[in-house]
Amino acid sequence: MSTLRLEDLKQYSDVLRTRHGERLNVRFVEPRDTDELQHYFRSLSTRSRYNRFFGAISELPKGLLHDFLEVGERERFTIVATMMVDGFETIVAEARYALHAETATLEFGLSVDDRWQGHGIATALMKNLECRAAALGAEHIYGDTLRANETMVSLARKSGFTFVNHPDDWKLVRFEKEINLAPQDIPCASWRLAALSRQADSPSASA
Repeated sequence: MSTLRLEDLKQYSDVLRTRHGERLNVRFVEPRDTDELQHYFRSLSTRSRYNRFFGAISELPKGLLHDFLEVGERERFTIVATMMVDGFETIVAEARYALHAETATLEFGLSVDDRWQGHGIATALMKNLECRAAALGAEHIYGDTLRANETMVSLARKSGFTFVNHPDDWKLVRFEKEINLAPQDIPCASWRLAALSRQADSPSASA
Protein backbone atom coordinates (compact mmCIF):
# COMPACT_ATOMS: atom_id res chain seq x y z
CA MET A 1 0.00 0.00 0.00
CA SER A 2 1.13 3.53 -0.71
CA THR A 3 1.90 5.97 2.08
CA LEU A 4 0.25 8.91 0.34
CA ARG A 5 -2.13 10.94 2.49
CA LEU A 6 -4.87 11.53 -0.05
CA GLU A 7 -7.11 13.65 2.15
CA ASP A 8 -5.14 16.65 0.86
CA LEU A 9 -4.29 16.11 -2.80
CA LYS A 10 -2.94 19.61 -3.34
CA GLN A 11 0.17 18.95 -1.25
CA TYR A 12 1.40 16.56 -3.96
CA SER A 13 1.33 19.22 -6.68
CA ASP A 14 4.45 20.28 -8.56
CA VAL A 15 5.39 23.25 -10.72
CA LEU A 16 7.39 22.32 -13.82
CA ARG A 17 8.55 24.35 -16.79
CA THR A 18 8.12 23.75 -20.50
CA ARG A 19 11.03 23.99 -22.89
CA HIS A 20 10.12 27.64 -23.43
CA GLY A 21 9.81 28.42 -19.72
CA GLU A 22 6.03 28.37 -19.41
CA ARG A 23 4.70 27.39 -15.99
CA LEU A 24 3.22 23.90 -15.89
CA ASN A 25 1.19 22.86 -12.84
CA VAL A 26 1.11 19.11 -12.24
CA ARG A 27 -1.45 17.83 -9.75
CA PHE A 28 -3.72 14.91 -8.98
CA VAL A 29 -7.00 15.01 -10.85
CA GLU A 30 -10.03 16.14 -8.80
CA PRO A 31 -13.81 15.61 -9.20
CA ARG A 32 -14.13 19.19 -10.42
CA ASP A 33 -12.04 18.20 -13.45
CA THR A 34 -14.66 15.79 -14.82
CA ASP A 35 -15.95 17.97 -17.66
CA GLU A 36 -12.55 19.49 -18.46
CA LEU A 37 -10.89 16.07 -18.58
CA GLN A 38 -13.54 14.74 -20.95
CA HIS A 39 -13.18 17.86 -23.09
CA TYR A 40 -9.41 17.32 -23.15
CA PHE A 41 -9.72 13.82 -24.58
CA ARG A 42 -12.39 14.87 -27.07
CA SER A 43 -10.10 17.62 -28.36
CA LEU A 44 -7.16 15.28 -29.00
CA SER A 45 -6.61 14.32 -32.60
CA THR A 46 -7.82 10.88 -33.70
CA ARG A 47 -4.20 9.74 -33.94
CA SER A 48 -3.32 10.99 -30.45
CA ARG A 49 -6.31 9.19 -28.90
CA TYR A 50 -5.43 6.01 -30.79
CA ASN A 51 -1.81 6.21 -29.61
CA ARG A 52 -2.97 6.75 -26.01
CA PHE A 53 -5.54 3.96 -25.81
CA PHE A 54 -4.38 1.62 -28.60
CA GLY A 55 -7.82 1.85 -30.15
CA ALA A 56 -10.36 4.18 -31.73
CA ILE A 57 -12.41 6.12 -29.18
CA SER A 58 -13.88 9.61 -29.38
CA GLU A 59 -14.09 10.21 -25.62
CA LEU A 60 -13.58 8.41 -22.33
CA PRO A 61 -16.31 5.80 -21.78
CA LYS A 62 -18.22 6.37 -18.54
CA GLY A 63 -16.47 3.54 -16.70
CA LEU A 64 -13.00 4.64 -17.77
CA LEU A 65 -13.75 8.27 -16.89
CA HIS A 66 -14.74 7.08 -13.42
CA ASP A 67 -11.46 5.16 -13.12
CA PHE A 68 -9.45 8.22 -14.16
CA LEU A 69 -11.09 10.27 -11.40
CA GLU A 70 -10.40 7.71 -8.64
CA VAL A 71 -7.02 8.74 -7.20
CA GLY A 72 -5.36 6.00 -5.16
CA GLU A 73 -7.95 3.29 -5.87
CA ARG A 74 -6.07 -0.01 -6.32
CA GLU A 75 -2.80 1.99 -6.28
CA ARG A 76 -3.76 3.81 -9.49
CA PHE A 77 -3.34 7.55 -9.90
CA THR A 78 -4.13 10.22 -12.47
CA ILE A 79 -2.31 13.52 -12.77
CA VAL A 80 -3.09 16.45 -15.02
CA ALA A 81 -0.72 19.15 -16.26
CA THR A 82 -2.43 22.51 -16.51
CA MET A 83 -1.54 25.96 -17.80
CA MET A 84 -3.32 29.28 -17.74
CA VAL A 85 -4.69 29.81 -21.24
CA ASP A 86 -6.73 32.97 -21.91
CA GLY A 87 -7.26 33.35 -18.17
CA PHE A 88 -8.52 29.78 -17.58
CA GLU A 89 -6.79 26.78 -16.04
CA THR A 90 -6.56 24.40 -18.98
CA ILE A 91 -5.49 20.74 -19.06
CA VAL A 92 -2.68 20.40 -21.61
CA ALA A 93 -1.49 16.88 -20.69
CA GLU A 94 -2.36 13.94 -18.49
CA ALA A 95 -0.75 10.80 -17.16
CA ARG A 96 -2.08 7.75 -15.41
CA TYR A 97 0.13 5.40 -13.43
CA ALA A 98 -0.21 2.28 -11.35
CA LEU A 99 2.06 0.85 -8.67
CA HIS A 100 2.71 -2.90 -8.76
CA ALA A 101 4.06 -3.30 -5.25
CA GLU A 102 4.83 -7.00 -5.60
CA THR A 103 7.42 -6.26 -8.29
CA ALA A 104 8.35 -2.73 -7.14
CA THR A 105 7.44 -1.38 -10.57
CA LEU A 106 5.34 1.52 -11.78
CA GLU A 107 3.44 1.39 -15.07
CA PHE A 108 2.36 4.60 -16.80
CA GLY A 109 0.77 6.10 -19.88
CA LEU A 110 0.44 9.73 -20.90
CA SER A 111 -0.75 12.12 -23.56
CA VAL A 112 -0.19 15.76 -24.50
CA ASP A 113 -2.66 18.09 -26.21
CA ASP A 114 -1.75 18.25 -29.91
CA ARG A 115 -1.49 22.05 -29.74
CA TRP A 116 1.15 21.80 -27.01
CA GLN A 117 3.27 19.00 -28.39
CA GLY A 118 6.88 20.00 -29.03
CA HIS A 119 7.09 22.14 -25.88
CA GLY A 120 8.91 19.54 -23.80
CA ILE A 121 5.84 18.77 -21.69
CA ALA A 122 6.03 15.00 -22.11
CA THR A 123 9.72 15.00 -21.17
CA ALA A 124 9.01 17.03 -18.03
CA LEU A 125 6.11 14.75 -17.10
CA MET A 126 8.19 11.60 -17.47
CA LYS A 127 10.87 12.99 -15.14
CA ASN A 128 8.17 13.91 -12.65
CA LEU A 129 6.71 10.41 -12.89
CA GLU A 130 10.09 8.90 -12.06
CA CYS A 131 10.10 10.93 -8.86
CA ARG A 132 6.52 9.97 -8.01
CA ALA A 133 7.42 6.33 -8.64
CA ALA A 134 10.38 6.54 -6.27
CA ALA A 135 8.15 8.10 -3.61
CA LEU A 136 5.88 5.05 -3.83
CA GLY A 137 8.83 2.70 -3.42
CA ALA A 138 9.12 1.60 -7.05
CA GLU A 139 12.53 0.57 -8.35
CA HIS A 140 11.58 0.35 -12.04
CA ILE A 141 9.24 2.31 -14.28
CA TYR A 142 7.80 1.22 -17.61
CA GLY A 143 5.27 2.01 -20.29
CA ASP A 144 3.86 0.47 -23.46
CA THR A 145 3.37 2.15 -26.81
CA LEU A 146 2.53 1.23 -30.36
CA ARG A 147 5.57 0.33 -32.43
CA ALA A 148 4.30 2.84 -35.00
CA ASN A 149 4.23 5.68 -32.44
CA GLU A 150 7.58 7.15 -33.45
CA THR A 151 7.15 10.23 -31.26
CA MET A 152 6.77 8.22 -28.04
CA VAL A 153 9.50 5.76 -29.02
CA SER A 154 11.90 8.65 -29.64
CA LEU A 155 10.92 10.38 -26.39
CA ALA A 156 11.45 7.23 -24.34
CA ARG A 157 14.82 6.60 -25.95
CA LYS A 158 15.99 10.18 -25.25
CA SER A 159 14.75 9.82 -21.65
CA GLY A 160 17.04 6.82 -21.06
CA PHE A 161 14.55 3.97 -21.38
CA THR A 162 15.48 0.64 -22.92
CA PHE A 163 13.14 -1.39 -25.13
CA VAL A 164 11.89 -4.96 -24.92
CA ASN A 165 9.23 -6.89 -26.78
CA HIS A 166 5.75 -6.60 -25.30
CA PRO A 167 4.80 -9.91 -23.65
CA ASP A 168 1.25 -10.02 -25.05
CA ASP A 169 0.89 -7.89 -28.19
CA TRP A 170 3.27 -7.74 -31.15
CA LYS A 171 1.90 -4.31 -32.14
CA LEU A 172 3.26 -2.84 -28.91
CA VAL A 173 6.73 -2.27 -27.56
CA ARG A 174 7.61 -1.89 -23.88
CA PHE A 175 10.09 0.71 -22.65
CA GLU A 176 11.52 0.43 -19.15
CA LYS A 177 14.02 2.09 -16.87
CA GLU A 178 15.62 1.53 -13.50
CA ILE A 179 15.00 4.40 -11.11
CA ASN A 180 18.29 5.87 -9.94
CA LEU A 181 17.26 9.13 -8.32
CA ALA A 182 19.47 10.37 -5.50
CA PRO A 183 17.43 10.79 -2.29
CA GLN A 184 19.05 14.10 -1.47
CA ASP A 185 17.70 15.63 -4.66
CA ILE A 186 14.02 15.18 -3.70
CA PRO A 187 12.85 16.89 -6.93
CA CYS A 188 9.09 16.57 -6.41
CA ALA A 189 6.53 17.08 -3.67
CA SER A 190 5.57 13.39 -3.51
CA TRP A 191 9.09 12.31 -2.68
CA ARG A 192 9.68 15.17 -0.26
CA LEU A 193 6.51 14.35 1.67
CA ALA A 194 7.29 10.63 1.64
CA ALA A 195 10.75 11.37 3.02
CA LEU A 196 9.31 13.53 5.80
CA SER A 197 6.77 10.82 6.62
CA ARG A 198 9.48 8.15 6.85
CA GLN A 199 11.57 10.43 9.01
CA ALA A 200 8.63 11.07 11.38
CA ASP A 201 7.92 7.33 11.62
CA SER A 202 11.51 6.27 12.24
CA PRO A 203 12.49 5.16 15.78
CA SER A 204 15.19 7.84 16.00
CA ALA A 205 12.64 10.57 15.38
CA SER A 206 10.92 9.82 18.69
CA ALA A 207 14.09 9.20 20.67
